[in-house]
Amino acid sequence: MTSLALDRLNKHFGTQHILRDVSIAMAQGEFVSLLGPSGCGKTTTLRCIAGFEQPSSGRILFGDRDVTAALPEKRDIGMVFQSYALFPHMTVAENLDFGLVARKVPPDERRRRREAVLGMVRLQGFEGRYPRELSGGQQQRVALARALVIEPSVLLLDEPLANLDATLRDEMRFFIRELQQRVGITAIYVTHDQAEAMVMSDRIVVMRAGAIAQVGTPRMIYERPASLDVAAFIGRSNTLEARVEAVAGGGGLYVVRAGPSALRAAGPVGLAPGSAVRLLLRPEAVRVDPPDAAPAGGGNHILARIAASVYQGAAIQLVLETPEGARLIADVNGRRAVAPGQTVALGFAPADAWLLPA
Repeated sequence: MTSLALDRLNKHFGTQHILRDVSIAMAQGEFVSLLGPSGCGKTTTLRCIAGFEQPSSGRILFGDRDVTAALPEKRDIGMVFQSYALFPHMTVAENLDFGLVARKVPPDERRRRREAVLGMVRLQGFEGRYPRELSGGQQQRVALARALVIEPSVLLLDEPLANLDATLRDEMRFFIRELQQRVGITAIYVTHDQAEAMVMSDRIVVMRAGAIAQVGTPRMIYERPASLDVAAFIGRSNTLEARVEAVAGGGGLYVVRAGPSALRAAGPVGLAPGSAVRLLLRPEAVRVDPPDAAPAGGGNHILARIAASVYQGAAIQLVLETPEGARLIADVNGRRAVAPGQTVALGFAPADAWLLPA
């Protein structure tokens, strides 16, 4: 187990710039997800870490060791692929032994490690089965076991749950995270699925067009996105055009004007009065009150009309229109009686609204 750092990593394919000054510092035992849409550079970053691609410039450090030019087999990594990449002609035991044999691990030690890791992934008694005799979830756990049995310094996972059905994918998210924490290994996880990244990660690296758009904890990325692009990619957001009227207090609290409404909202320190901004508001942060209700606890109110109501079981998604024509969505309790055409007041706390420069 080790820390890992990428220092100004760049990658070119001909004239195409795939990675742009990617720098990440990971602590030992940390689980970091590279999150972004297809083509953003996350898999190329992982392949550079693994040694399957050579960066055009920059450095890759495992602890104090510069591995930028090292061959993959010299980097002490475990890799889990989207396709599992199990050898179909080998049993589970033989798949697990493959890397150990290549490292000249003695037979008794191979058996000890194999039994230990099969216990970790809850596959005791499956040693003699072939991949074709296993379910998708079992194959995924064998792939994890094969990566861990060599006792690597760093674990790399390239969209390993993409081929599983939704229910099994949910189960495996928690299983992988719990296993990583128990082993204490440094892990980098590539995904385009925001729910996976939110559930599993200590920190998330959001990538856009080959560069890092934001690095932070799941809560920070969700509640305080660094840009409109990050906000649009992580979850659902309401946005209102607004203008800063005044600084309302220390710590980045502002009074803004959105249409006829004066609202209080949080934002980055340093927004100047008169600045054009976008007010971001998550649907679950919106409270739907009667139109004559008073704002609760110094919060905000915006009058709106319910344009549509979509029943989703535990919640109802409301589509709302303000008199100025802005459209917002709000999630309310699924047992609540709401109907299109009603005028309501949308309430929200200042801390739940986030301002970004327009």
